[in-house]
Amino acid sequence: MTSDIFFPRILHGGDYNPEQWPEEVWSEDVRLMRLAHVNVATLPVFGWVSLQPEEDTYTFEWLDRVIEKLTAGGVGLCLATATASVPAWMDQKYPDILRVDVHGVQQRHGNRHTFCPNSPNFRRLSTNLARRMAERYGSHPGLLVWHVSNEYGNTCYCDQCAAAFRLWLQDRYGSLEETNRRWNTTFWGHTYTDWSQIEPPTTNGERSMQSLLIDYDRFQSESLLNCYKAERDVLKAITPHIPVTTNLMGPCKPTDYHKWAKEMDLISWDSYPQRGATPADIAFNHSLMRGCKEGLPWMLMEQTPSQQNWQPYNALKRPGVMRLWSYQAMAHGANAVMYFQWRRSRGACEKYHGAVVEHAGRSDARVFQEVATLGAELEALGANTLGARVQSAAAVLFDWDNWWAVEYSSGPSVDLKYIAQTQSYYAALHDLGIVADIVSPEADLSQYKLIVAPVLYMVKPGVAERLEAYVQAGGVLVTTYFSGIVDETDLVTLGGYPGPLRKLLGIWAEEIDVLSPQESNTIRFEADSSISDCGMLCDLIHSEGATVLARYERDFYAGMPAVTVNEFGSGKAYYLATALAASGLRAFLQTVLGEAQIQLPLGARPPSGVEVTELSLPSGEAFVYVLNHNNAGVSVALPAGTFQELITGEETQGVLELTPYGVAILQEI
Repeated sequence: MTSDIFFPRILHGGDYNPEQWPEEVWSEDVRLMRLAHVNVATLPVFGWVSLQPEEDTYTFEWLDRVIEKLTAGGVGLCLATATASVPAWMDQKYPDILRVDVHGVQQRHGNRHTFCPNSPNFRRLSTNLARRMAERYGSHPGLLVWHVSNEYGNTCYCDQCAAAFRLWLQDRYGSLEETNRRWNTTFWGHTYTDWSQIEPPTTNGERSMQSLLIDYDRFQSESLLNCYKAERDVLKAITPHIPVTTNLMGPCKPTDYHKWAKEMDLISWDSYPQRGATPADIAFNHSLMRGCKEGLPWMLMEQTPSQQNWQPYNALKRPGVMRLWSYQAMAHGANAVMYFQWRRSRGACEKYHGAVVEHAGRSDARVFQEVATLGAELEALGANTLGARVQSAAAVLFDWDNWWAVEYSSGPSVDLKYIAQTQSYYAALHDLGIVADIVSPEADLSQYKLIVAPVLYMVKPGVAERLEAYVQAGGVLVTTYFSGIVDETDLVTLGGYPGPLRKLLGIWAEEIDVLSPQESNTIRFEADSSISDCGMLCDLIHSEGATVLARYERDFYAGMPAVTVNEFGSGKAYYLATALAASGLRAFLQTVLGEAQIQLPLGARPPSGVEVTELSLPSGEAFVYVLNHNNAGVSVALPAGTFQELITGEETQGVLELTPYGVAILQEI
């Protein structure tokens, strides 16, 4: 199923857990949902034991009654398969379901995500429940979308996984000899002579071979994906017309979402920014999730309407911030704004997690009123923004395999973190007014004028050739230190860094110096003599045809190239040999944006703290979101013309005035 529009309206609602409350509360919930302009409820995410208290006993009647009340109240259904939390009777009856952690210890019943993804009993029982759900509710007119399980991310190191891993390796490499070669097992004499010798990399086992660790991550991500696919296939066989999703978690390290997205009808994800997160931090996660499905509209499946409960300091969202962040999600392509949770739990670990309905149960509470106001606005927008896709001329490359490889590397610096590196480049573009896409190296790159590929350490087959073709055709590429080092199995490409990128970049790197947080160097750009601080890593590079743009100022490599550009076909490839300070990186990227001839959405860089995104509909209609992340009002200059603000319906021109945390959706008329 591929479409730009999945739903008849912007979805507004969230996780509803009626099994946690007596039945007399359900009617009150529906009444409050009407007041809050809620049009969708996700349930019963954690209801497995309530639906199946014993293996041969199913009790759907309570869910029937809840669904009847919801649909009578105009609330659509995001039906979960309820397989997210394994019942106690199941773990007791089938202990092979219980996962083994990285320390080799089998987990006991409790918490969440305690199942082994390669347990045949879990697979059998979870798909049986999914089938029962589809058979019972698949033809219900209120059903909008299927929600499989919840927030996959658990890993397992049990004997079942060990056996499945060996089969996975045989399928991937064909022979034990080839596996040994790809893993370079002759190091420390770790060569395997029988498949049975290969075990999961627990902390008291083999963890000296990064190739094994990366492959085990690939295997575990695929094992979890197979759990999702098994339930999805059951649902699709019965309800082929209903989209199927599962809620992702942004940059979740254990699961390669680029591969997952290929198996999902649409992306949904749960946005829970850390305290102190910047607008660029939040936008980064939205862009990452959007890019997994080639920019298709997606669902904001969860956000808190007020506060979280699992961070060290769980501050409230200030008045207006929930609305702002909801529109920010829509500005990045969301067609649903949903919350966790509808009603605050009375007990257990999420009783202090925010909810639309707080413990007081009142509709005149601040949070409820903010949700209701937003719901009314979304209802009034109707279908005006449905199916809109973000338009960006710049993209940042992101790759899960590369993430695993960089951070398993035994050097060169403990400070080299892949997420932090990609975020720094995304944030620099964001500060300059560019909301970049974040895409896989396998994505269609031809639609972009600029590609930024930070720390492209692992270059998998075909990637170098794709980048060469992109630049050859006129694209502008920026890549960095610690790139082009290893292949897809973490074997170093011999002959000089950056390996397969060497011809494209016109350089070769001889050594890599590492600076501690207390140390720094500086570089000087030759064109204007401007200086930037730099640190962490300093590649010592030599030009092989590239033009030197900046040189190191200090240490024994003073005078050596630090920033280069190589003309390649009709395009250019830049190399940053060191990590620039934030101000230096912005200045450098501003120059590159000019070189790539990338225009800003409103024709000029927006005021500090203001985010601007351009979107277009399948029909070709375009509009611009303008988001004020400041706690003070701002004035934003508009290009010539008259614009209609879609939320209020008012016309504006010349200057747009935004209140603190204010939002505008502009369409030229």
